[in-house]
Amino acid sequence: MSAAPTPVHRPRRLRRTPALRALVAETRVHPRELVLPVFLKEGLAEPAPIATMPGVVQHSRDSLRREAARAAEAGIGGIMLFGVPLERDAVGSGATAPDGILNVAVEDVVAEVGSALVVMTDVCLDEFTDHGHCGLLAADGSVDNDPTLERYAAMAVQHAERGADVVGLSGMMDGQVAAVREALDAAGFLSTAVLAYAAKYASAFYGPFRDAVESTLQGDRRAYQMNPGNRREAALEVGLDIAEGADVVMVKPAGPYLDVLADVAATSEVPVAAYQVSGEYSMLEAAAAIGYIDRERAIAESLVAIRRAGADMTLTYWALEAATNPAIQELL
Repeated sequence: MSAAPTPVHRPRRLRRTPALRALVAETRVHPRELVLPVFLKEGLAEPAPIATMPGVVQHSRDSLRREAARAAEAGIGGIMLFGVPLERDAVGSGATAPDGILNVAVEDVVAEVGSALVVMTDVCLDEFTDHGHCGLLAADGSVDNDPTLERYAAMAVQHAERGADVVGLSGMMDGQVAAVREALDAAGFLSTAVLAYAAKYASAFYGPFRDAVESTLQGDRRAYQMNPGNRREAALEVGLDIAEGADVVMVKPAGPYLDVLADVAATSEVPVAAYQVSGEYSMLEAAAAIGYIDRERAIAESLVAIRRAGADMTLTYWALEAATNPAIQELL
C-alpha cells in the first residue's frame, strides 16, 4: 500500500508561480513613494562622481535640471535638494545668500518640473558652516540652539519663496519645527509643508554623505543627534515635532532602525518618511560589485523592508533606478 503524499501547506500553494506570489504580496513599493536625494555643487560645469557613492554625482546646474526631468518622467514622488557651496563661514552665510547654491537649486528644479515632482529642501547649516556642525556655535564650542533656529527659519522662508513644496528640517535642534512653522506662516507660506527629521540618529552610516557634501566636520554630532541605543526616545521626539506642527516625520537611517520606524508608523498621526542613507547605499553597492550579493534583488528587498516597517515614503539614492529598472520593478 503506497504512502499518502506529503501534504502541501496552504501558504506554499500561493508561492508556486511568480504571478501567484505577486497577487498575494502584502507589501508593495510604488515609485510615487520614493524621493531622490541630489547634490548641487556650486561652480561645476559638469557632474562630478562621488568616490564613496558609486553611481551618484555632485550635479552642475544643467545636470540637476536634467536629473529632475528624468525623475518626473519616471514618476517618482519627489526630489530632496542639498547644496554644496564653494565658501563657508562660521554662521553659514551661504545658506541664506539670495544667490546661494541651494536657493538656486530650488529655482532651477521648480522651473524644470513645475508641480510634476514634489520639491523638498534640506534646511540645515552643516553644508554651509566652516566647522561642519548643524548650527551656530557658542563660545564653548557647543551648538547654540536658539540662534540656530533663527537661521533655519530664514532658510525655510527663502526656499518657500523660490517654490519649494516641503522644507526638511534635519538639524535636530529643539523647537525647530515650531520656529520654522511660525516663520513660514508669518511670511504667508501657510501651504509649505514641514518634514521633520524627528528621529535622526548619530550614525556611522552617514560617512559617504559627508564626502558628497564635502563636510568640514571635526568631532561628531552626538550632543544633538540621537543615541543609536535609544528606542523609546524616538517616540518622544516624534511626539514633540507633531505637536509643533510637523506635516511629515522621518526616521533616519532607515535599515538599521526598522524597529524604530515600525514604532513610529504604528502611532504617528502624520505620514512617516524614512531615509535610506549613504552608508546603506554604498555598502550594498560595494558588496554587489564584488559578487557577494545579487544587486537588483538586494535593492528591492531593502526597499520592501522599509515599506513593510511602515514608511509612507522613502528617500533613497536608488529612487530613479527602482522606478525604471525592470529587474527591480518586478520585485517591488
